[in-house]
Amino acid sequence: MDLGIKNKKALVCGASAGLGYACAEALVDAGVHVVIVARTEGPLLDAAQRLRGLNAGAVDAVAADVTTVEGRARIFAVHPDFDIVVTNAGGPPPGDFRHWDQATWHRAIDANMLAPIELIKATVDGMMARGWGRIVNITSSAVKSPVDGLGLSTGARSGLTGFISGLARSTVAKGVTINNLLPGTFDTARLASNLAAQAQREGNDVDAVTAARLAKHPAHRFGQPSELGHTCAFLCSAHAGYINGQNVLLDGGSFTGVF
Repeated sequence: MDLGIKNKKALVCGASAGLGYACAEALVDAGVHVVIVARTEGPLLDAAQRLRGLNAGAVDAVAADVTTVEGRARIFAVHPDFDIVVTNAGGPPPGDFRHWDQATWHRAIDANMLAPIELIKATVDGMMARGWGRIVNITSSAVKSPVDGLGLSTGARSGLTGFISGLARSTVAKGVTINNLLPGTFDTARLASNLAAQAQREGNDVDAVTAARLAKHPAHRFGQPSELGHTCAFLCSAHAGYINGQNVLLDGGSFTGVF
């Protein structure tokens, strides 16, 4: 399918690996000029090289921490305007809320709520003035189905979700849609790290922990990053102009509710 976004310019955050990279890959494949951002330059430049190997859309890389004023300024100094923005940040560590001080909460909120809002603030008016734009925030299935121990992530991302729900209604008449992607368990390095940590805590084998997790999963498999990437690209496409203010859950059916 031609997504109708060839030569559009996109900003994709956290794009050196995992789900962010998968979104960038799908957009590049659609002919989009993608600017990928991550904090660590080495892996980011490696990712840019792989994306350029697709011989499709153009690729630029900017090493920056989007949670800081300086990091965001670095991005917009190089590329001031974007038609598509994909926000994405690794979730804060799990734990017991009794051990989280105010600084810990502030770091989680900065990364998973305030930084996406700042990026939207810097781009949405330009999109509206041009009459077209797509914003997609990668959050978490825990926003819809909270998990004990993930309070930092759920709290910060729920705040972003509520903010987006209101904002999206004010932009769509100008051709700008804003949606959230809520991934469940995807086969990424982060998931592998979490499974390894769980195995260590339980004194168990990683393969056994993984098998137990998969046995409980309706699909009996983890999601592939490309599945989320292609969903993201569709939400960014010319065909998705009537999808707005939605929380799109990609969890293989793990959520047991009706709505």
